[in-house]
Amino acid sequence: MATVLTGVAAGFGGAALMMLLRGVQHTAWSYESGDFLHAVQNVSAGHRMVVLVSAGIVTAGALLLIRKFLRDGPGLSSGIWFHSGRLPLARTFANAILSIVIVGLGASLGREAAPKEVAAAIASSLADPFGLTNAQRRLLVACGAGAGMAAVYNVPLGGALFAIEVLLGTLALPLVLPALVTSLIATAIAWTVLPMQPSFSIPAYGTNVSEIIWAIVFGPFAGIAAVAFVRVVSWASARKPSGVSTISVSVAVFAIVGIASLAFPQILGNGRNVVQLAFVDQIGPTLIAALLVLKLAATAGCLSTGAPGGLFMPTMAFGALLGGLFGHVWQRGWPTQEPGSYAVIGAGALLAAASQGPVSATVLVLELASNANGLIVPLMLAVAEASLLARMFESR
Repeated sequence: MATVLTGVAAGFGGAALMMLLRGVQHTAWSYESGDFLHAVQNVSAGHRMVVLVSAGIVTAGALLLIRKFLRDGPGLSSGIWFHSGRLPLARTFANAILSIVIVGLGASLGREAAPKEVAAAIASSLADPFGLTNAQRRLLVACGAGAGMAAVYNVPLGGALFAIEVLLGTLALPLVLPALVTSLIATAIAWTVLPMQPSFSIPAYGTNVSEIIWAIVFGPFAGIAAVAFVRVVSWASARKPSGVSTISVSVAVFAIVGIASLAFPQILGNGRNVVQLAFVDQIGPTLIAALLVLKLAATAGCLSTGAPGGLFMPTMAFGALLGGLFGHVWQRGWPTQEPGSYAVIGAGALLAAASQGPVSATVLVLELASNANGLIVPLMLAVAEASLLARMFESR
């Protein structure tokens, strides 16, 4: 019963949060149809700056209120690993709503943190009424988080694997069933509001010898890049301001991001549009190189303000850009494949190495991107190499 209720809560919670995200985006960026990136590109420079500075003000004000009036508690990962899955319900909800609002206003953070944490907090609150043990609570909280992710990205199998492989650090058979149940229920409920199609539409890329060799060469670079990515975001997260300095830091950081977005609007938002463009090779190598640095800097900057948010899509964006850049270089010497296919492999390899979840990352890429099946061999090669090398340097 607790498993079923967690899946239901994840589905409705994820759908409600995505509706809130759409409302914020459409209101802030003055559009009714089309995607987020086009909306950002269509507004004036002044409009863009006003929205980003507003995001800084909202972030600072909300964080100060949350810290003052709501009980502190662990985050999702630390709650699962060190606090028997106990999460503070009110504070988690407040952080989730703040996360969705600022992502809608252009923060370079993932939207998945909110539905993951809301579902996990509800799962945690269900453990005591149902008399669950601490081990069962940990499992239920992880399943809730995976179900929240599954609901908003339409990845039922990937969400379930993410719950047990990444959040619990194992693929033990007894844990699979509750993870699958919660993710399937949540995804089915979210279908009533959210699209049923994959997040990314790509051509039916095939695989050839050139791409397999490229994947073998690229894998170690992806592992090193993942370590660098993790350490940059960890460094930024550790420098969150406290007290009234939160206001000045948040406004300054979001203003700087706004200024950078005047020339590079692609750095705003969670990065989904950047991933789509990279997957179909609609970004030139010069712009890819610039975004590779600027997108990471924008994400680290947003985290340094203390703003809550996810890293799933920003990690995929970093990987897609890196893979696309390496693909363009490779094409000059051995032009036998579309550069977009390299971006797909790069996204999977970075995600796997950064999360230390090679199985879940592979499945997530296959579920997120239509027609990605033809890339399974080079994708798995790059994922395996990147994950192994990253673990040698970043053994969390």
